Amino acid sequence: MAEMLLFPTTLVGSYPQPDWLIDRKKLAGRFPPRVRAKELWRVPDALLAEAQDDATRLAIRAQEEAGIDIVTDGEIRRESYSNRFATALEGIDIDNPGVALDRSGHPNPVPRIVCKIRRKYAVEVEDLKFLKRNTEKPVKITVPGPFTMSLQAQNDFYKSPEEAAMDYAVAVNEEIKDLFAAGADVVQVDEPYMQARPEKAREYGLKALNRTLQDIEGVTAVHICFGYAAIIHERPSGYSFLPELAASP
Repeated sequence: MAEMLLFPTTLVGSYPQPDWLIDRKKLAGRFPPRVRAKELWRVPDALLAEAQDDATRLAIRAQEEAGIDIVTDGEIRRESYSNRFATALEGIDIDNPGVALDRSGHPNPVPRIVCKIRRKYAVEVEDLKFLKRNTEKPVKITVPGPFTMSLQAQNDFYKSPEEAAMDYAVAVNEEIKDLFAAGADVVQVDEPYMQARPEKAREYGLKALNRTLQDIEGVTAVHICFGYAAIIHERPSGYSFLPELAASP
């Protein structure tokens, strides 16, 4: 990054997708999908990638016009912050999803782990390259964290959630390295379940995060979310988990 301001501004979450791209009525009142949810897109499959490119350009221009210092792609191509990466991994049966509790304690369809989790290919590198082609500002891209993905899945293979999280961590670590090699200025790891499930996070969440960041050379950030105000009116936990992150690189 050519210049780092004292307090640089950036989007932390996603940028709202336009109504002509996403069916907001189908999205309303539910948690972001953990499995694929192609029914949310208003545009036919044959034109979807081009439409997502157009919407991403709009998100980039909006950030630039607002004076944002570090620009993102707005996560426009994602049905949720985590499902695009989580369902692209080897070891996941995406045709026969499992069930896990969401942050409100309700059952939700989730990826089902049936064998060892591995990253098959770079999931977000092309998204990053598109972002870089469309802005001259420093850029950031986000990836879901291993602890959160381990709790957003039904584990039918590993002996423990921790074992699954550590393989998720290897996959995310490989992705982050490729993103920095492709020119990312900042990579953000989204770990909202560290705040939502602090007891489990103390058991193995920090260990998984540190494995995710092992041998990473570049500016990284961790995003911990307090939930969706339209769905959760009382936070399940008033604890932030921020003190524990002092032990993480």
